[in-house]
Amino acid sequence: MAMTNPTSTPPATPPATKEVEVVRKLPSNPTPLSAPQEQQVRDLYYKNVRTKCADEIKAFADCVTNRTFTMVWACRAQKLAMNSCMLQFQGQAELDKARAEWFKLAGDRRRKKEEMERLQEEGNRRHREWWGLDEDGYLRGKAAEREAERLYKEAERALRDAGRD
Repeated sequence: MAMTNPTSTPPATPPATKEVEVVRKLPSNPTPLSAPQEQQVRDLYYKNVRTKCADEIKAFADCVTNRTFTMVWACRAQKLAMNSCMLQFQGQAELDKARAEWFKLAGDRRRKKEEMERLQEEGNRRHREWWGLDEDGYLRGKAAEREAERLYKEAERALRDAGRD
């Protein structure tokens, strides 16, 4: 038999007027990506970090210009500033941002790929038309040449007849 202590306080419950804030965190890897896709995400990640630390990287690059092994001592402060900046912006959160950016750009990549395929198909069509090839890429033969010659002569005759009128 459990005895209750009259001096004990009831468990704390949040007040009804206080709204509970829900924090949504993106998963670190929402969709498994292939190795080339992961490399594209890493490239975006590194580009973002380099963009954020562009001033420090430029200062270090300016310092090491025209130096050989003396740059180790002469440019130590710039190197430390550059490394600390880059470390500041490295981490899982930045990688998740790069992955989200990669997914946002997926539609652009798809449209670009479709446009390239359309241009390739148009080029193939023109090539076949120019060389008188069929859909499989083979010459159509003498019959096609005779037909083209007949159409050409008909067009010449029509122009000649139109000139007489």
